[in-house]
Amino acid sequence: MAPLRLLTTLLLFGLASAAAADRIQHHELDNGLTVLVQEDHRGGVVASMLWYHVGSGHEHRPITGISHAVEHMMFKGTEVRGTGEFARLIAREGGRTNAFTARDFTGYFQLLAADRLELAMELEAERMHRLVFDPEEFQREMQVIHEERRQRVDDPPEARAFERFTATAHMASPYRHPIIGWRKDLERLRLEELEAWYQRWYTPGNATLVVVGAVEPERVFELAERHFGAVPAGEVEPPPEGREIATGPGERRIEVRFEDARVPLLFLGYNVPSLATAAEPSDAYALLLAAELLDGGRSARLPEELVRGPGLATSASVGYSPVARLDTLFSLVARPSEGHDLDELESALREQVRRLRDDPVEDSELERAITRLLAAEVYAQDAPMGRAQRLGRLASTGIGWEEAQRFEERVRAVTPEDIQRVARTYLEPERLTVGRLLPGEEE
Repeated sequence: MAPLRLLTTLLLFGLASAAAADRIQHHELDNGLTVLVQEDHRGGVVASMLWYHVGSGHEHRPITGISHAVEHMMFKGTEVRGTGEFARLIAREGGRTNAFTARDFTGYFQLLAADRLELAMELEAERMHRLVFDPEEFQREMQVIHEERRQRVDDPPEARAFERFTATAHMASPYRHPIIGWRKDLERLRLEELEAWYQRWYTPGNATLVVVGAVEPERVFELAERHFGAVPAGEVEPPPEGREIATGPGERRIEVRFEDARVPLLFLGYNVPSLATAAEPSDAYALLLAAELLDGGRSARLPEELVRGPGLATSASVGYSPVARLDTLFSLVARPSEGHDLDELESALREQVRRLRDDPVEDSELERAITRLLAAEVYAQDAPMGRAQRLGRLASTGIGWEEAQRFEERVRAVTPEDIQRVARTYLEPERLTVGRLLPGEEE
């Protein structure tokens, strides 16, 4: 059987299997907490994820990094449990737990045997409104965060360059702030500010509980009422605005040179809409497929025409996620190979973007991209955690969890004309930021 036909067969089988488990049950508590349940009895486990609709995209100077700092404090004890007890109780039952902070949300998850779900709900409900902000624990965690920032951002030259590029590309958006926070803001962050942030955003009406696995929806709703129902509702504040300038602020360029950089790196970023901000959902899906055409596997355009073909680049990639609360970036990142420079590479990347604008994609190439994208989605949603992440991200960004059930239909509806239209509308110089990382001068 030919590779593409085999992939299509597997994809259709996967979509059929997923459809059987795609029924999502929805319930809302009186205090505003949204509960989503998706049954998946293929294994005996359950993923429980509590999503708070707050992240670095809600922050401002001088308190950047505060959402991530609150995430750290969520593991430091409550009014009835000490530091580390949450994780120890989950581990004792054979489960695992962790958390993450992003631009639009902060998520907390547990992966457990299905019959241990109630423990996760009990613990999460407790720290939703009974968290303790201990000064000594705060000082210790801030040292951990400073070290985390040093390792992830301050030390790697590529990360330092990307931080500056992002701040330039997002002129009018809080996405310009690093998720971990600016270093100077972290140095002055105060415990009372964290507690106020927690009181402001960690409320049932600003949260979504997602449970996926070997569970019965009515039983999950019963447990949610039992453990979260008594949590005070609090006030739900609207998230801050932060749309980019509609027509683009004009092409911007940033160039940085670091002595510890060994090889150059090129960033191109176009300000584009997300599913939450696009005039039509088809715009976001067309952009998603444009990214797939450029960088969707070894046969995509960038690997074929920049890396393996003329050998201009040692690596070239494209990034675009339609799941965001605000306008986002369609970004291209590439590293030139030996004997080639950033000018050549930038011209080659701009040529790839021009082709999307001026030359309609062949139906056969688009069909291959659609097949790859749908296959990747099926594989990503195969486990309960992947399904829970998809639902939580959609709910937390204001797009709505219902969009998960329209994904395949929306992707298949994209036409060559759609891709050409969004490329002409959004992938234009007025919306472009170019970033260059240059290595230090040789001694």
